[in-house]
Amino acid sequence: MNKRRLGQLQAPAGKKDIKGARKHKTSLSDRLAGYRSHHQQVAIDSLRRLVARPATTIMTTLVIAIALALPTSLYVGLNNIDAVSDGWEGAARISLFLKPSVSTGQAEVLRRNIAERDGVAAADYISPDAALEEFRASSGFGDVLDQLDANPLPGLIVVTPREANVSAAAVTELQASLGRLPEVDLAKLDMEWLQRLNRITELGRRLTLALGAMLAVGVLLIIGNTIKLAIEGRRAEILVVKLVGGTNAFVRRPFLYTGLWYGLGGGLVAWILVQSGLWWLSGPIADLSQSYQSDFHLLGLGFIDTIVLWLFAAMLGLLGAWLVVGRELRAIEPR
Repeated sequence: MNKRRLGQLQAPAGKKDIKGARKHKTSLSDRLAGYRSHHQQVAIDSLRRLVARPATTIMTTLVIAIALALPTSLYVGLNNIDAVSDGWEGAARISLFLKPSVSTGQAEVLRRNIAERDGVAAADYISPDAALEEFRASSGFGDVLDQLDANPLPGLIVVTPREANVSAAAVTELQASLGRLPEVDLAKLDMEWLQRLNRITELGRRLTLALGAMLAVGVLLIIGNTIKLAIEGRRAEILVVKLVGGTNAFVRRPFLYTGLWYGLGGGLVAWILVQSGLWWLSGPIADLSQSYQSDFHLLGLGFIDTIVLWLFAAMLGLLGAWLVVGRELRAIEPR
């Protein structure tokens, strides 16, 4: 009797334990753990499948890497041009080439008058003899210059505008005003060439973006075609999985990871190609900069740029796979 009662008392407790266990098994944390575990298994299995086909994987990865390395190299080149131009003095200067008939005394008077004008921060006079000696020291043509009968260089007044007057319109107006002086033969704005360089650099940036966009579309097509071939190769396996109840999301997951691995691998190889090219060019660039008494060195991809390249490549691979795999899986249904 006591045993029966004990069993009756224990039976509900056992049912509650079973229900509690079932409830625990289907809790949100367990679902998340299972979801995470399945993603990890699928990612590793997709990577193993790529490693098992080294020839196909290497060729596809190299094509993606070259497509990514081209715009990345242009981007690095433009950054180096910006670094070189930033190293030059940013203040706009106006060079006033004086007429040969202007004497040193007249040039000095003219310099003082220009320095007192509104909008002028400083005015420095360089005599023809001083200009010749500077050219002799910097050019290395001393022997040739010694053969000249007379000094061909004119006197020069270098005018530096004030900071408040650095706008292009104000400097251009000042240049035109100084150019009309009777002692001045030519008024040259030294920043004109730098402004042209900035315009060329901006054009290069836009061309880089356009080229990068076109090559990104090419990467999408390459990865999409590769994933399509992989789906066709596993058609029988996909049919079996769908027959036993596998959803499209379940079947799609391995191919998405395949595209992700292709994109990430292409980004890593593209980074290696760009850095190798910079290393190969760093020696000649350093020698060239030293010949101009400069300490400029080639700039590579920084930490942030490298991470952005890898993430962009991985997302590009994932997007290329996603665009293809949904359409292809909908066409594969068991009859």
